[in-house]
Amino acid sequence: MGMPGGIEWIIIALVVLLLFGGKKIPELAKGLGSGIKNFKKAVKEDDEVASTDKKDEIEKKAETKTEDANETKTV
Repeated sequence: MGMPGGIEWIIIALVVLLLFGGKKIPELAKGLGSGIKNFKKAVKEDDEVASTDKKDEIEKKAETKTEDANETKTV
């Protein structure tokens, strides 16, 4: 079972047209587009937060290693 062929796509388009009507399809496409846009924006923001958190964690580890090394030298 592969991708639908030309006839199948035409049948699917007709069924969608019958179910939603010609006026409703552009509204549905606009809503779908804005939903995808918001999803991509949220994923990008999440990646930025994760990378910032990762950098902060690495800096804290470096600081603790430096402090541990300084304490060892003073003892």
